[in-house]
Amino acid sequence: AIPTGSLSLDAALGVGGMPRGRVVEIFGPESSGKTTLALHVIAEAQRRGGMAAFIDAEHALDAAYAGKLGVDIDNLLVSQPDSGEQALEIAEVLIRSGAVDVLVVDSVAALVPRSELEGEMGDAQMGLQARLMSQALRKLTSIVAKSKTCLVFINQLREKIGVMFGNPETTTGGRALKFYSSIRVDIRRIASLKEGDVVIGSRAKVKVVKNKVAAPFREAEFDILYGEGISKEGDLLDLGVDHKVIEKSGAWYTFDGERMGQGRENARQFLKDNPDIRTEVDTRLRKGMGLPLLERSAEPKQEKADVVQMPEKKKA
Repeated sequence: AIPTGSLSLDAALGVGGMPRGRVVEIFGPESSGKTTLALHVIAEAQRRGGMAAFIDAEHALDAAYAGKLGVDIDNLLVSQPDSGEQALEIAEVLIRSGAVDVLVVDSVAALVPRSELEGEMGDAQMGLQARLMSQALRKLTSIVAKSKTCLVFINQLREKIGVMFGNPETTTGGRALKFYSSIRVDIRRIASLKEGDVVIGSRAKVKVVKNKVAAPFREAEFDILYGEGISKEGDLLDLGVDHKVIEKSGAWYTFDGERMGQGRENARQFLKDNPDIRTEVDTRLRKGMGLPLLERSAEPKQEKADVVQMPEKKKA
């Protein structure tokens, strides 16, 4: 599995991150952190020596922001396709090559069928996109499994008309993606983080609404800070308090008898300034939650082996 950059989400997914050889769907309302989460997955894959590709159908990838999240832009394959067919063909070629570990499609809603592009503005195109997605996923799932690529689709929400009770929200692109994805992640912004009057980020709540590799319906919460992405220290702090690794009395946070600071922001800064303590908290939490241990500088090298052997597995 490829970590998501948030320890609480890795725990909620049950396998320590996004599984390889599976289709994953990330959906949620606008500016809830979908692309940020996907970019973090890319960054983690690259950190472990993997290759990543980003199909930017929305034409909205901000390279500077991605760089701040830890993405190695120079080694990221980015494609900005003209049509949905082209996007999915590029995806197929990349997955068949066996060279990419993560492939992100941003977003399903922006995959426009060619006939719609060539038609007039007001033409009704019934179910074209759904048919396109259905056919693409039929072809892609088997080659994704064989090449051990993690295929991530980002999706937007739409409302159904005339739903009186129950949830009126649906995702775009028909129902095929719901069936073929092994993991579906619903990410929502639940609060704004403020420093004084200035909004510095948002609190995101993630619900794993479908999971074929572990128990579903688990939830995770973490902070997304503007310009820096998922706050790993904030995540460790919250989890540490929940799992009794870090003690909290009043507003003071303590770890192994050492005062970390008063207030969440100070304690978060303390973890940022002390990487060894941060690693210790991380290791204890991972042991407690049964997740694979990471974050040692030497470890990605051992993990690299399964990345390098990839291409010769593929006889497509």
